[in-house]
Amino acid sequence: MRCLELLFSFFQIGLFSIGGGYAAMPLIQDQVVDRHAWLTMTQFADIISIAEMTPGPIAVNSATFVGIQVAGFPGALAATAGCILPSCLIVTTLAFLYYRFRGLSLIQGILAALRPAVVAMIASAGLSLILLAFYGQRELPENPADLRLISVFIFCIGFLVLRKWKVNPLWVMAGAGVMGILLYSIF
Repeated sequence: MRCLELLFSFFQIGLFSIGGGYAAMPLIQDQVVDRHAWLTMTQFADIISIAEMTPGPIAVNSATFVGIQVAGFPGALAATAGCILPSCLIVTTLAFLYYRFRGLSLIQGILAALRPAVVAMIASAGLSLILLAFYGQRELPENPADLRLISVFIFCIGFLVLRKWKVNPLWVMAGAGVMGILLYSIF
């Protein structure tokens, strides 16, 4: 019975947590602390801390850890399945509809209109990351002299290596990490 409750609760969370894992945290708290009292607030905070530290999406990790706490391994399976099932169903339905109606000019028009928006969102995220790396904040600073020259140097070297020698990006990231440790500890 607990496994079904976990499945249903996390299905609701997965269905309504639009905006990523952190947007799901209030919904998870409402379900597991307030409504069902499966966990205390302290236990919930501990689980969130662990879920943040482990690899993978925080909402799925939280579901797994809550499920283990409440009903053991079967509970972990039920809560995790409930958390990811809505996304799987929605994406599968959208994929089916796309393949069924992809030839329609209306669908092609919608996709053509979405492409620039997707490019803009990716570019915006990239720009935010560059600003964060170069200035330590996500917005342009009032004083452009706050530029972190070591970060710019590492970025330029990494970009050059990627473009000129076509090295595996994982090696470039590892090299950038080593360079960052060395340069920031020296300067």
